Amino acid sequence: MPRLVILRHAKSAWPEGVPDYRRPLADRGRVEAPAVGKWLAKHVPDIDTVLVSPATRTRQTWELVSAELGEAPEARFEEQLYGEGADAILALLRSLDAAKTVLVVGHNPDLELLVAALTGEQPVLKTSTLSVVDCAGGFKSGKLVRTEKIRP
Repeated sequence: MPRLVILRHAKSAWPEGVPDYRRPLADRGRVEAPAVGKWLAKHVPDIDTVLVSPATRTRQTWELVSAELGEAPEARFEEQLYGEGADAILALLRSLDAAKTVLVVGHNPDLELLVAALTGEQPVLKTSTLSVVDCAGGFKSGKLVRTEKIRP
């Protein structure tokens, strides 16, 4: 049974004149993201596939998370994770063949809607919050195992 870890990016900044896609992490996000990596290393050490939105704040989140994982898998940066909706993310997940534990780093509202589509539950995913879902074959449905707001 595949496991899906859904992570909303760490806290981002709102610099004037910077488009949403290019917004960087805030100082708080730069502290939170390594804490997420430490949590993952302890609780979900077997991540084999990583899908990340190509937006600046998600890339920076992954960079800081992965530094805490030891041997982190290489990330795939996927446009479907930036504002294309939960159905686009589901299609991407369902295209994965042999993935056992997948980490998705993305944005709301798509991530909350993704959890709802898979589990029927809709946790609140604030920044640096993750949900762990045990999925039935092919990411067709799942059971929400936990939702955790990671704090340093």
